[in-house]
Amino acid sequence: MNNSYKHSLSINSKITQISVNRCFDGEQHYYSHQSTSTKTPMTFSIYLPDEALTGRRCPAVLYLSGLTCNADNVTHKAHFQQKCSELGMIFIAPDTSPRSSEGHDVANDERYFVGQGASYYVDATQAPWADNFNMQSYIVDELYDLLRSEFPIDSIGITGHSMGGHGALLLGFKFPSKFVSVSALAPICAASESAWGQAAYTEYFGDDKSQWAQADASQMIVEVGQQYASILVDQGAADNFLAEGQLQTAKLQEACNKAQQPLTLRYQAGHDHSYYFIQTVINEHIEHHWRMAQMS
Repeated sequence: MNNSYKHSLSINSKITQISVNRCFDGEQHYYSHQSTSTKTPMTFSIYLPDEALTGRRCPAVLYLSGLTCNADNVTHKAHFQQKCSELGMIFIAPDTSPRSSEGHDVANDERYFVGQGASYYVDATQAPWADNFNMQSYIVDELYDLLRSEFPIDSIGITGHSMGGHGALLLGFKFPSKFVSVSALAPICAASESAWGQAAYTEYFGDDKSQWAQADASQMIVEVGQQYASILVDQGAADNFLAEGQLQTAKLQEACNKAQQPLTLRYQAGHDHSYYFIQTVINEHIEHHWRMAQMS
């Protein structure tokens, strides 16, 4: 194992290194830590270009994954490392939810769009979910502060795929002081109006529709108005989840129009919801976040 990178907290580090692999001009790392937000162990991957490995502060992009995923999917399949190496960009991928493990019994549901592997990056208020499903607090408070204390990060942009695209849009507009840029890939744009989101929010929030509204990306954009010079969203035109009405992409365009938020929304002909689609557009999203970081 290559342990060339030393953390700023070194001896008193709150994170445990799981693995390190050399990749292009940088290193792909995995870490675990005990979360106070979820009350469970959590893991994340982080790609550190050589500039960061020498201690130079670099822009970062935080990637939120979709339903059923964990940090492995994007880290192994998206092929972002070469572009991040070229630009000197840090790329972070946390897990999608708390999970049961030895000594930690976490609420679950047989529906993949509700239980472990879901979360929608919100803080649940209803039992039994509220005990552990506090992913909004985990991402924007705990993990955010942990990353900035441990690694030489200059600024953070946020992106994600599907449920993670919903999370990127929601958290990016709910907490604009934390993120310099926002993009999304095939996002769930109006979770409170999709069958997936309605099933999850009934569990997480009960019947309180005001909480549903605060967990809906399109409604949040309308509520807070323009926050960014530009946001980038790509959607596969042959995505079966788009056809089924789970993504509600038109609602995002409507919300940005109302909020006067500049949006570049691109429908990619022939592309589906898979990581082949993500591979196709990920470099342009990394470049988008890099450009926005230079302007911040």
